[in-house]
Amino acid sequence: MKTVLPDRQQSLVQWVSQATGINTFGVKVRLRGNDLHILCEGTECPQRWRTLSDLLQALQQTNLDILTSNEQPSIYQVFVYGRRKGEQRPKWCHRVYLNQIEKHLEQVQQALLVDSEKSKQSGGALIVSNESLARQGNPEAIARYLSETLSILGVSVYVKIKPYKSKNSQPEENRLWIFCQSSYSPDASLLAEPIAQKLRYLKLSGYQDAIIVSQVSGETAPDWLLRVDLTPPEVMLKEWARWGDVQAIARLLTEVLSSLKVAVQTSVKESTLHIFCTPAFDPLGTAPIPDKVVCLEAILPQLEAIAPQGILAATVYGQKAGDKQPTWIDWLALPAAKHPVFATSPLDLANTGDQPAIIFLLERLLNPDLDWRLLTGGIRVLLLNKNDLLHIMCDAPVCPGRQQVVNKVTQFIRQLKIPGIMGVRVYGRRAGNKEPFWNYGVDLEHRQRLVPEATPEFAATSKYVNDLVTSETNEPILRPNLTTEEIQSFVTEVARDWMVTASATAKKFLLKSQLFTESQQSAEHKPNVQGLKIALVWGTLGLLLTLQTDWVLGQIIAWTTPTPKVASVLPSSSSGQKASLISGKTQSEKQTFFTSTSKTKSPPNQSSVFNASEFTQSDDPPTENLAAAPLKEKATATAILLAARSQMPSFNVRQLDEQLALYKQRLARTGSPPNVLIIGSSRALRGIDPAALSKALATQGYPNLDVFNFGINGATAQVVDFVIRHVLEPSELPKIIIWADGARAFNGGREDITFKSIAASAGYKQAFQKAPTTANSNDSPENQVSSGEQKIKEEKQEISTYEAVNHSLNQALASLSASYQNRDQIKSLLQKQLLMLGRNQTVTSQKQLTDGTSDESTSQQAVDFDGFLPLSIRFNPARYYQKHSRVPGNYDNDYKSFQVEGEQDAAFQEVLQFTQSQKISLVFVNMPLTEDYLDPVRTQYEQEFQQYMLHLATNPNFIYRDLSQQWSKANDYFSDPSHLNRFGAYEVSKKLANDPMIPWPAK
Repeated sequence: MKTVLPDRQQSLVQWVSQATGINTFGVKVRLRGNDLHILCEGTECPQRWRTLSDLLQALQQTNLDILTSNEQPSIYQVFVYGRRKGEQRPKWCHRVYLNQIEKHLEQVQQALLVDSEKSKQSGGALIVSNESLARQGNPEAIARYLSETLSILGVSVYVKIKPYKSKNSQPEENRLWIFCQSSYSPDASLLAEPIAQKLRYLKLSGYQDAIIVSQVSGETAPDWLLRVDLTPPEVMLKEWARWGDVQAIARLLTEVLSSLKVAVQTSVKESTLHIFCTPAFDPLGTAPIPDKVVCLEAILPQLEAIAPQGILAATVYGQKAGDKQPTWIDWLALPAAKHPVFATSPLDLANTGDQPAIIFLLERLLNPDLDWRLLTGGIRVLLLNKNDLLHIMCDAPVCPGRQQVVNKVTQFIRQLKIPGIMGVRVYGRRAGNKEPFWNYGVDLEHRQRLVPEATPEFAATSKYVNDLVTSETNEPILRPNLTTEEIQSFVTEVARDWMVTASATAKKFLLKSQLFTESQQSAEHKPNVQGLKIALVWGTLGLLLTLQTDWVLGQIIAWTTPTPKVASVLPSSSSGQKASLISGKTQSEKQTFFTSTSKTKSPPNQSSVFNASEFTQSDDPPTENLAAAPLKEKATATAILLAARSQMPSFNVRQLDEQLALYKQRLARTGSPPNVLIIGSSRALRGIDPAALSKALATQGYPNLDVFNFGINGATAQVVDFVIRHVLEPSELPKIIIWADGARAFNGGREDITFKSIAASAGYKQAFQKAPTTANSNDSPENQVSSGEQKIKEEKQEISTYEAVNHSLNQALASLSASYQNRDQIKSLLQKQLLMLGRNQTVTSQKQLTDGTSDESTSQQAVDFDGFLPLSIRFNPARYYQKHSRVPGNYDNDYKSFQVEGEQDAAFQEVLQFTQSQKISLVFVNMPLTEDYLDPVRTQYEQEFQQYMLHLATNPNFIYRDLSQQWSKANDYFSDPSHLNRFGAYEVSKKLANDPMIPWPAK
């Protein structure tokens, strides 16, 4: 709410006091928008008509704008209140239009001649409302009319009419500009619909649209802009009636027959319009039946002018409202019966891709309330067909809600089956904006694309194509924007200057080093003595640096060599992986040494002093011992080497490359696919232990089953579909697949970063280009391995003389180097340091070394040869959230715009069809989550996912198992709020092995 300045307020108070004779202590004034509020109070309530008479006479002789601040907008009306001092509410209130003071005076003078009771009944002079004056198109009257609503909100209004010439239409048209100014920034949704309703209610002629500009007082740039469609309601009704809309036709016929006191009801059956004419008002049942001739003479011209699409004939009935049988019937032929172009229904036209028909059907679908559309303009639709995508823009005075639009539009387009359209992109924006506020996309068919499509540009309106509501350069309230060409030239000039400066600086630096010369200089001139001296200096420095580096590395290796001897002495549970590297005798001696020097003996399978990272345990309270499968040898180095040697191009996802390399190695070693394949995201990678599952199945009568975990961080349904159907051959798949994941992998509303990376890779292209080769697939892995070994032997026999000389020189230099013999240790040390450096960059505190979690996770962030990632970290909320932010579900990107429909659902359907055709049992396991993770938002999404999965569980060869809340309070089974550790993976593996619904294969 805006008030006048203190000095101006004092002037207004004094002016009112002098005009009415009321003491200045009994006068209060306040300005809100374009309204001036005057409160008059005293020991007795001031007389209404006497006070108004004095005030109106003063208003005739005074310009109120002189008494107010220069920045204050013009005053259109004055509200005068009267009350007794001490009371909260005024006893009377009177509104005065400043453009009709003479008529107000006449009314007040007549009221003073009689008592107040009679004055209420006598009309006196007729006060013309601002609405009546605004209907004539006067800008000032329109501003006064709008200020009646907006001044309550503290918004002042100024209206201006400006000629506008559209780029696509030759005649010049008028455009209504409405400037709203306030001391704050009102939300567009607060003002949009009230302004649109009031403007459209006026039924202004000569204006196609109005532009609303909101601006904060004192600022030069507008806060926001809004376009209001001023198309008259009658024109909107005729547009829809032209397409055969029953409600629009009924409205038009009702307007025509209302003067005849006839009510109309309509309905359409097949291609015939049925019109029922009844008396408009007949409470006693005595009104006469509408006359047949009069009704037909009024109806027929209207229907011929409308020529409704797809309606061939009309049947008109005359009857009373309660009668079951009509008194008279007549049949009319419509233009569609004579002209075939009108005979096709809008739905049939839309199926062929006719854009006007699609626009009508979508607008009718999105505007079920016809009255609301006529009142505000409703939701308008713009279409753009680009390549194989149909882009649909929905705009309204208030941006349409995503949930309100998306489902209706996509379902409707799916039903149409427009030829050539493989996907739909839906956008929403406020009318007049160029850029959408939100967007949604769904593919109707599988599309080969490597990069996401860019949002196309839509015009601000369908009438003014390429005309965007930006700013008016000749209006001082709006700041002109730079054009695209000006911005592009400015950026180009800056980039050119930067490139020239950077090139000159780099060239100058390289020339000063004297390692480079100008390219224009002749290359045949003899080098001078100065150049030889510089080359000698640089060569000597390089040699010294090499020797110094070699010596330093040798010293580092000498210092670090004793450390592994002590650190490798661990209890059997953690040292079992290194048993092949040290002899049994040496290991026994080291264990004897530690047990003899320890005050308290530890059981051989426990570690009370050292953790798995060979650091001392933290001071946290001891945790209970949990069951888990023994740790296996890490396979990361082997996977990296196999992936590097693979002939298959990379998929741009390192973990997919490495998991595929391990899986291929398993196939080559065993000669057949594993009995059980586990696949999914990181929740599968960490959540199901193949060794524990195989052991538990053995106890259930399924011995020696081979299980492999093909989990990939960030894998979604699209990624799983790609791996199963395109990366792996059908002969490489087992007869049962365990898909372990959750709702996040099926969210079609978020961006699938992992799949986009894969789709942009060379491996993705090759996977779709390769043709099946039966001969190669039937070759036994043993033969392939043996042939590879034979090639290696042949290569060893063909060592050239050059390689022999090179080998001898390497040996000679090695004898002089202090670090050459220990180069493998240097490499391992550098890799360890780089891993620790990368780990330290992602944490927020150096105290993790004492947590027993950071170094353990660093040492264990590697899968074993079964593809499983075992983590021993236990989730402790009090400590976890000291280092990581607590992200609620409504801010979690994994659940962003959550919906199970879309591209993820389509991928899942492909997997279901593929596994059924290959007779592969597919078991989906909804993995456990912590109670801390399942806040109300995520719980709601999980419930939606549950319903989705239960609906699909009726498919053959598909089994759904829900473990999402199995151990929600057992934090020791989790490494973080949404991922299991090796202890939780052990429990899940046992749970699945004991599940009688899963058809485990027999060996």
